[in-house]
Amino acid sequence: MKSTTTTSTKIITIVNRLACSSLESLWGIFYILVFLAPNPTASSREILESNPKKTSEYREFEFIKRYCLECHSGEKPKASLDLSRFDSMDKILSEALLWDDILIRLSQGDMPPKEADLPTLNERSEFLNWVESSLQKAACQSGPHAGPAVLRRLNRAEYSASVRDLLDIHFDAGEALPSDGSGGEGFDNASETLFISPIHAEKYMDAARVAVEYAFADPRSLRRFLVAEPDEKTSPEVAARRVIEDFLPRAFRRSIPESEILEYLALFHAAYKADPSFMVAIRLTLQAVLISPKFLFIAEEPNFDSKPHKVTDHELASRLSYFLWGSLPDDELLKAADEGNLSDSRILQEQFKRMLGSQNSRKVRNFSQNFVEQWLGTRALGREFKPDKSIRGYDSELEGGMKYEPVFFFHEILTENRSLLDLLKADYTYVNRRLARHYRIKGEFREQPKRVQLTDENRRGGLLSMAAVLAVSSYPHRTSPVLRGKWILETILGDPPPPPPSNVPELEESASSVSSESLRQRLELHRQDVACAQCHDRIDPLGFGLENYGVLGRWRDKYEGHTVDARGALPDGTTFSGPAELKLALLGRKDQFVRHLTKKMLGYALGRGLTYYDYCAVNSIVDKLRANDYKSHHLLFGIIQSVPFRFKAGIASSEAERASTLNQDESIHD
Repeated sequence: MKSTTTTSTKIITIVNRLACSSLESLWGIFYILVFLAPNPTASSREILESNPKKTSEYREFEFIKRYCLECHSGEKPKASLDLSRFDSMDKILSEALLWDDILIRLSQGDMPPKEADLPTLNERSEFLNWVESSLQKAACQSGPHAGPAVLRRLNRAEYSASVRDLLDIHFDAGEALPSDGSGGEGFDNASETLFISPIHAEKYMDAARVAVEYAFADPRSLRRFLVAEPDEKTSPEVAARRVIEDFLPRAFRRSIPESEILEYLALFHAAYKADPSFMVAIRLTLQAVLISPKFLFIAEEPNFDSKPHKVTDHELASRLSYFLWGSLPDDELLKAADEGNLSDSRILQEQFKRMLGSQNSRKVRNFSQNFVEQWLGTRALGREFKPDKSIRGYDSELEGGMKYEPVFFFHEILTENRSLLDLLKADYTYVNRRLARHYRIKGEFREQPKRVQLTDENRRGGLLSMAAVLAVSSYPHRTSPVLRGKWILETILGDPPPPPPSNVPELEESASSVSSESLRQRLELHRQDVACAQCHDRIDPLGFGLENYGVLGRWRDKYEGHTVDARGALPDGTTFSGPAELKLALLGRKDQFVRHLTKKMLGYALGRGLTYYDYCAVNSIVDKLRANDYKSHHLLFGIIQSVPFRFKAGIASSEAERASTLNQDESIHD
């Protein structure tokens, strides 16, 4: 028998031809989506009548004049961006997507540049709120907007899960792949960051070979996909066809035309001719499937019509499964899609409940982990963040318990349809043996996290008191009200402060200052600098509410020889003392929290950054949540029912035409 290596060499041309032909069609789709994609700016024209001479609007246009036009006007404006033409809200709305990008740069502190005349925090905040609210109102008045058809690579976690579920193996096929950067709303499934490079191609080849060999070595896995073998009544070609016909629809997540079946049968024939071994030939055929762009990419058919269309049932199945599971659709989802009834409201709700059911607990937990660790920043634990050696008690078992606490907690909220407000204040959590000892919680625990009812809600309960959150919002050697306050503003309230000016001095860390002054006193001295005060007056008071927790989240009443002073205030002036009152204060802004969480979850579900066109969908989901006690299923299913999730935009000949068809087409509200 010839070696597998020799056989692979002889048929590599066929594999490459299959991959390249697929890539050519894929690049065709990419061209259509990128270069012919709708530019939805004009759909909001003439919607919101504005008068720049009104007092409030006049002030905001003065902001543009004072802080923007020095660079962005004249014959040669910087970045070829002339903002002098925007002297009315009507003109801003006419280029809404441009202003969506400008808002991001303003909120992140990229503009105005640090060497220019800078607005105060209040000026910046008022201007951002004014433009964003105007864009949002215009979006909702012009009707719902669909996003583009999806075209993106599977990220590393999705690839691993898809290979695992397709082959039914317990093996991390994506471990050797390059890590993925985050984009969009802060997640690594954002299409704008999922590029592909030569190193990816090489790694995919290796990963496919190892994964298939692993599956062929496991009899249980082999039974999952090797549905036929040659025997006295079945020829190798017939057996291969049965395997391919069963495997391709699951791998490519759709119905397969005969032409594609024949392509992979041709590959099998070439491999079998080179080495007449059914197992070798079918193994190489399946490896080719796993390196096809049709497996590696989620690539929806572009919509060539002038109005949004519903995604197909197979596209909906993939959107559902990669949202709630981070993996490919299972047989039940594909069957519903094959029958053409997945988009039926009743069937869709049944599938939604099944997907969150106990039989799929592992998949939903993977989703919970991918979302929570990126949203909260706890993925950094043990990676970018490792506590200093001076911080005692840190070990791998504690790290594991810390990382899994918010994951298991979030998983219960999703699967049990609990209130999203439990994220802020709850009377239960999940701890393993080591974390229970760390928290001084009594009971019998093991290495696996276990649900525990909390007896002292003043100290524990909700995300803010979890060790992982408290650690990644600290320095390795000490706690930081600044980092923790910033974390609350960004992660809980969705109101991040701008980056600090480059010339701001660091907080002194000398031994004398530590012994003679409390941390609060040192920060108050720091805030005497006017450049620091305008941001830190919002940040620090929030962080002080968590000072009863050490770097690793353990409770303390004293720090550096001083009694902990956990008094603080929200940006609106609401005062509190200690973590329990801080949670209550944040619950007073629950709609702000839930809106921010909804934006995060919608961005994750869509695999892209949100634009102001998505705000109307966000508002609708938040309204439903408010009317239903903020139950988690109304967040998830609200996203699934939303226009951005269920529809894909058309390629309109005119932007106004698309806005008109959106408003007239009642089916978009199905």
